[in-house]
Amino acid sequence: MKMNFIPSNIFTWQNLANLVDILVVWYFLYKVLSMLRGTKAVQLLKGIIIIFGIKLISWALNLHTVSYLMDQLINWGIIVIVIIFQPEIRRGLEHLGRLPFFSSTSNEEGKTKNHLIESLDQAIQYMSKRRIGALITLEMNTGLEEYVETGIDLDAEVTGALLINIFIPNTPLHDGAVIVRNNRISVAAAYLPLSESNTIPKELGTRHRAAVGISEVTDAITIVVSEETGGVMITRNGHMMLDLSRDDYLKYLQAQLKDPNESGTHSILGFLKLSRKKKERQDEKDN
Repeated sequence: MKMNFIPSNIFTWQNLANLVDILVVWYFLYKVLSMLRGTKAVQLLKGIIIIFGIKLISWALNLHTVSYLMDQLINWGIIVIVIIFQPEIRRGLEHLGRLPFFSSTSNEEGKTKNHLIESLDQAIQYMSKRRIGALITLEMNTGLEEYVETGIDLDAEVTGALLINIFIPNTPLHDGAVIVRNNRISVAAAYLPLSESNTIPKELGTRHRAAVGISEVTDAITIVVSEETGGVMITRNGHMMLDLSRDDYLKYLQAQLKDPNESGTHSILGFLKLSRKKKERQDEKDN
């Protein structure tokens, strides 16, 4: 029996609804995984996947006892998961609340970003001229809860004066990193992972290795002021932008923080432009 291909059988409302359903689920999973990346929850997620894998294997091989134990773990584990993932769930709801159709005014968000950049600029300029070492990490899309837990809670408004005061030498909070979340100083004296990369110049110290380290596991923007030279470095996505001028880092921060939806593209383009500028300045010095 010959069957005729009828395009109208494919382009139906039911098929369109199924396609939308699949896309929504995939987008939800993508956002959840993006939110969990760089947090302790990733390891817990791997454990959950292993448990479900054992459950499937035991079901296929008729291992009744193992299957029963996995069922108990899964049944009771839902309550445990809600407790363990509480910070991530809260952060996800906060992100949902910041979507455009829930946002009050975009002007307020723009003013907040401008205030953040101005405060960072004030602190960077002051500390760079006086060679005061600093390490400031700005949370982007990837959660930094794992590293926030290592710091001292502040939950304060970001101001240049406060950042300067935190990093004044021989004060209780000057060691470690300041982590900025939701345009507020979340913690100070936080510990960041140190990079083992061989591409980091040997003259760079622990702060620089910590900045590169956090950029390798998250999409955070990290600013370093060198205690030895007063030079400014920014890291993101494993890239180092060394010896930045005031114009360089201001343009970069404005590009990254003003339009977070395009931050990935801006990160690569900004890195290439700043690297080219640095090379041109170095060539001028050599000549």
